[in-house]
Formats: sequence, C-alpha cells, structure tokens
Amino acid sequence: MMPKTTFRILIVLGILGILPFGCHDNSQSKYIRVEDYSEPIRVACVGDSITFGLGIEDRTKNSYPARLGQLLGEKWRVRNFGVSGATMLKKGNKPYGQQQAFHDALAFQPHVVIIKLGTNDAKPPNRQFQEDFEDDYNEMIHEFAELASRPKIWICLPLPAYSNNWGIRDSVIRTELIPAIRKIARARHVPVIDLYQPFRNQMHFFLDNVHPNAQGAFLVAKIIYQAITGEMVYQSDPDNKLEIYGDITVGISYSN
Repeated sequence: MMPKTTFRILIVLGILGILPFGCHDNSQSKYIRVEDYSEPIRVACVGDSITFGLGIEDRTKNSYPARLGQLLGEKWRVRNFGVSGATMLKKGNKPYGQQQAFHDALAFQPHVVIIKLGTNDAKPPNRQFQEDFEDDYNEMIHEFAELASRPKIWICLPLPAYSNNWGIRDSVIRTELIPAIRKIARARHVPVIDLYQPFRNQMHFFLDNVHPNAQGAFLVAKIIYQAITGEMVYQSDPDNKLEIYGDITVGISYSN
C-alpha cells in the first residue's frame, strides 16, 4: 500500500497539473518527447553561479546541469552555460548577454533552453536598472526563440536567498523579480519553473545561504527534469542523502 505522505504528495502534484496524468488535457504537448527527435536532444542551461555550480565539490558531476544530464540519459546532451555573477540586466554589473557563454549557448542550437537568471539582479548596484529587467529578459527569450533549432524555452524563478551575502536580498527576489518573471512568462507564453517555493525553509540545501549544495543542485535537477519531461523522479542521490521529495512540492505553471 502507498504510504499516506507519498499519496498526499501525488494528489497535490496531480492537482497542480504537473504529473503526466494531470488535469490539463493538452499537457503532453508541453513536454519534450524523445521519440519526436531524430538526434540527441540538446539542452542549454543558461544562468549564473547557481547554474555554474559555484562551491559544489566536483561541479562537473554535481552541478544541477550535470545531474540533469544524468537523469535524462544518453539520448540527451545537456550543456552548462552558467556564468558566476551574471545578470539578466544589460546594464547590470555583469550582463549575461555580454558573456561568451551566451554566444556559445546560441551556437549550440539547443532544442531546450532553461533560463535561470535574476539572483544577481537583486544586488543594490543593479536595482537602479530594474525597469529594464522585463525588456532585457524578453529580448533574451526572443534571441533563443529565433534560432533555427526552434527550442522550447522554460524560465525559472530564482531560489530564495537566506542572507544578504553579496548584497542579494530575498525581499527583492520575492517582491520584484518573481512578479516580473511571471509577467514575462504570461506575455511570452512560456512555462515557469518555480525554484523559489520548493526551497523555502530549506536552508540545509544551501552552502552559503545563496548557492545550493550538491543535494540542493540535485533537487533543482529533479524539478527541471519533471518540468521538461512530465515525469516524476523517484531516484535518490547515490549517497542516499536526499529522499524523493519529502514535503517539498514542485511548482510548474503554463501561461494560456
């Protein structure tokens, strides 16, 4: 018999419409199906130091893009295009659009793009340009959408910040950046992956109150895996340090 806790989690996820048997009749069209591709599916993970895997031991194996590749398997090619300190803002202190990683991500001609930027835009020096955030984000989405590979694009809400390290304020992430990203998603009709709520009150998944540790990165990978495939992940990490989901629920929403 299924444990009550697991059953309740499955019910919640089903109600949210993020299980393969969710309540959205057209949900399958929103996921990536391996059988629709005649070549390995290229996934570009665009982001900042959280995507890069800053501080994680052996990040080439334990960053979230690396773990996502492990979960997806041999028919996928996942590349890490994370840049530490990068901002979405073009006038920010380190604009992602000016980094070589951005040009490399475009040249990769991905079939799937995961954008997880915004954390560094919450820093005080960058807040003066916040009125440009939506336009800059929309322009990046447009550049990827216009690629010959015609990728499917997901955008992520930032993880919470548990201190003001590097000047990153959680209040700015929560009250300014997250509403802006949701507005962008509605305007562009792209799905949002909520990485904020699953990590609330989960400080044990962080190295320094901002960057996830290896376990946190694995959880990010599992959430994103579910978002792009529509499949639950029941695999625990190799060291058995991370249970399936515990009381953490995943938030994935699609704009109509």
